[in-house]
Amino acid sequence: MRILYVSHTHPPKGEILENVGGMQRVSQQLINELKKKDNVEVIPETINVSEDGKIALRTAGFLFRNLFELPHRVRECNADVVVFSSMVTASLAYFIRSKISVPMITINHGRDVTLPVSIYQWFVPKVFKSLDGVISVSRATREECIKRGMDPEKGVALPNGFDFKKLNNFPPKQESRNRIQQNFRIPLENKFMLLTVGRKVKRKGHEWFVREVMPKLEDNIVYVTVGDGPEFDNIEEAVDQSECEDRIFLLGRQPDEVLSQAYAAADLFVMPNIPVEGDMEGFGIVLLEANMAYTPAVAADLEGIKDVIASGKNGYRVPTRDADKFAKAIKGILSNNLEQFSKQTRTYVQEQFSWKHVAHQYIDFFQTIINRYTHRYPN
Repeated sequence: MRILYVSHTHPPKGEILENVGGMQRVSQQLINELKKKDNVEVIPETINVSEDGKIALRTAGFLFRNLFELPHRVRECNADVVVFSSMVTASLAYFIRSKISVPMITINHGRDVTLPVSIYQWFVPKVFKSLDGVISVSRATREECIKRGMDPEKGVALPNGFDFKKLNNFPPKQESRNRIQQNFRIPLENKFMLLTVGRKVKRKGHEWFVREVMPKLEDNIVYVTVGDGPEFDNIEEAVDQSECEDRIFLLGRQPDEVLSQAYAAADLFVMPNIPVEGDMEGFGIVLLEANMAYTPAVAADLEGIKDVIASGKNGYRVPTRDADKFAKAIKGILSNNLEQFSKQTRTYVQEQFSWKHVAHQYIDFFQTIINRYTHRYPN
């Protein structure tokens, strides 16, 4: 199977991914895993448009170039299938469908389906019609696709996989706690540490958590966040206004070394997402990163999170915006055999989300679509 893989969010080979978005990590790891499979060849047509901050301009340039070059690339490399890394690159399918004689498949992640721009939403159903297959990273994302006109027969929900080799060397817990405490002046002695990692955007619910949940937690619980984004100032203002100000620490964007220390130092990961029209959590890769550091999670029972957190296995899901239940779940985990639950968390994730397992599912789906296309359009 020869796969022409097209992505505008694929980091260059060897680049260190310092606290980047999940789509970039997934793109890199998916290609690496597919290349390991017997009888599979991956031909990448990729760029990382975010590397110099000119996202819109570089994306437009990449798409425009491939309007003309991609049909030639398909013939040149004798591809069996074209796989787009998101709905953004999959938009090419609408314009080149008549010039491509192999099936085209997209992976989508959530916001690339729900982006609340009227002309984009007008265009999305036309893209689905031009595609032969659709892989959504969660059941919630697949449902959003169906709402926008995707034929259910075209699409499946498959989880993101995970590169466990890169997350088998977390520093020891106590060493990590010491470093976090010393480097950021966070008092962790005889304290429980809650952690959130991710871009500061409204759907993540950081501000809500600071205002509504932290006041319900005991004084021996501190909350640390890593990441930046457009909501950072609002969250900072909520912290300044909180009676828990001395227990909340916003670290901003940090390199991978600090991120690994934070994951290992934490007792519990929290993901308090809230519903935001036109935006959604497609999967939540940071949950798995935390789990691999023996850190269970309490997360909102919302969207793609449903496919990551299995209550009682690697954390607990609670109703979104329910501060009382969030606080109760946090207190329950911290006070009830935390060490054993933390070990169970890592084991569960390793069994369910290995890239080896997920990539096999991807290849099976690719082959199904290739067979269906060949049957429909025999040479």
